[in-house]
Amino acid sequence: MAYLSSAAYRLGSRIESSPFTDNSDDHENSSTVPKYSGPHASRIFALLGLEQEVVQYEALGTGFTPHPKREIRRYRRSRIMGLIKRSVLALPVLMLIFFGVIHLLEFFIGRARLFWNEDHSMLTWLAPSHSIASAHRLRTATPLPCVSHNDYWRDEPLFDALRWGCTGVEADVWLFEGELYVGHTTADLDRTRTFKTLYIDPLLELLNKSGTAVYSEGPYTHGLYDSDPAQTLVLLVDVKRAAQDAFEVVHQQLQPLRDAGYLSSWDGQAFHSRAVTVVGTGETLWTSVVSSNTYRDVFFDAPLSAIWEEPRNPIDANDPVHDKDGDTSYGQAMSLVGDHETPIEASSGAELLDTADIYNISTSYYASTDFASAVGFVWRGHLSPRQMRTIRGQIRGAKRRGLKARYWGTPLWPTSLRNHVWHVLVKEGADVLNVNDLEAAARQDWSLGVHDLAPRLSGS
Repeated sequence: MAYLSSAAYRLGSRIESSPFTDNSDDHENSSTVPKYSGPHASRIFALLGLEQEVVQYEALGTGFTPHPKREIRRYRRSRIMGLIKRSVLALPVLMLIFFGVIHLLEFFIGRARLFWNEDHSMLTWLAPSHSIASAHRLRTATPLPCVSHNDYWRDEPLFDALRWGCTGVEADVWLFEGELYVGHTTADLDRTRTFKTLYIDPLLELLNKSGTAVYSEGPYTHGLYDSDPAQTLVLLVDVKRAAQDAFEVVHQQLQPLRDAGYLSSWDGQAFHSRAVTVVGTGETLWTSVVSSNTYRDVFFDAPLSAIWEEPRNPIDANDPVHDKDGDTSYGQAMSLVGDHETPIEASSGAELLDTADIYNISTSYYASTDFASAVGFVWRGHLSPRQMRTIRGQIRGAKRRGLKARYWGTPLWPTSLRNHVWHVLVKEGADVLNVNDLEAAARQDWSLGVHDLAPRLSGS
C-alpha cells in the first residue's frame, strides 16, 4: 500500500504538470481525456482497481488513460455506494436473526417458570362460552388483581375477563346522540356496541342469577365469584368526550344496577362494598363525582403520582413489624403509619382543596398512574433504586388514604421483563395492574398480592 500511495502520488504529480491535465471540477464530463504514457501507468491503474478502464483505453489504441484523481474519487464513491447497498440488503436478515435469538432466549428463559409449579386448576374453566346461560362456569374462576385493559377488544367483552379471573374491566365510552358507544377511537365505534349492551345488561343478568349471601353484618349481595363472594368487580369507565354530559348518561344507565343494590357506594359516613364498583377515569370530571355529599356510587380515579409520600426505609430483620408476619405482607408493612403520622380520614370531598388529601375512600377507589411516565423505562432488566423509591412512595400514599394503587402501561415485551415488573409491583403492594394478556396474568403467581392493611372504613 505504501508503494501504491507513493506511485499514485508521483503519477498524479506528473499529470498535474502535464499541459493536458484539466484540474477543474467543472470538466468532469469533458470528452477530452488527459494523456499519460508513463512506463508504470498500467500497473498503477491495475493496483487502483481500474483494470477495466485501462483495457478499454488500450483497446482503443488512443494512448490515453483516465485522470487518476477523478478515477480514484469515482472508485471510492462506487465502493461506498456498494457498501450502503449491501448493508440495506443485509439489515432485514440481521434483524430476523437478532429477534430469532431473542425469541428463543425468551422462550427458554423468560417463560421457563411455566414449566414448573404450575397450578393448572385455574385453567379448567376456560372452555369457550357464548351465552349467559352457561355463564355459571365463570364463577369457578379465581379472582386476580388485574384489570382487563381495553376489554371491548376481546372476543367476548366482560366474559373473557371474568373467565380469566380479572377483578376489573375497562371500557372507553364516547357520547354521541345521547348514547354511549364503546371503542378505543371513533373509528372503532359500532351502533351495536354500547355501554349498556356490553356491560350493564350482562352484569345485571349475571348478578340476578347469583342471589344473595348473608354475613354477620347483614344481607350482602353475592359477587361474581363463588370462590370469593365478597370480591367486587370494578367497572372502569374511561370517558373520552363530552365529559359532563357523558357522566350524566353513565349515571342514568347504571340505574338498574343501583336499584338492585349491586353498586358500591358512599353514604356520607362509610363506604359500602357491593358486587360492582364503578370508577370514572379519562376525562371524568372531579366536580361531577363529588357533586353530592350524601351519596355517590361512581368514584374518581385518583392520580397516584400526586399522592406520593416519603416511603419507609426498607424493612430490616430487627424491625418490630415482623411481629405481624403472617397477618401482613412486605407491601403492607412498608405502608404502615408511623408513630409521628396520623391516618388520613375520609371527608365529603365537596370542597376543592389544593391537597392530595381530597383523594380518599369517600371520593375515590383507585389511585392510578402510567408506569412508563411515572416510573420510567426499565433499563438492564431491573428497576433502579430511584424507581423503587418512586413506586414505594406512590403505594404508601395510596394505602394511607385507603385507596387501591393501580398501574397501567407496564412493559409488554419481553415477557420476562413484563413478568418481573408485575412481580415487583405486587410484592411492593400494588393492588391491581392493567393487563393485555389475560392468559399470562392467569398463569402468574399472585400469592404476593396484598389488600388494605385496615379494612375500608365501612359498615359492611
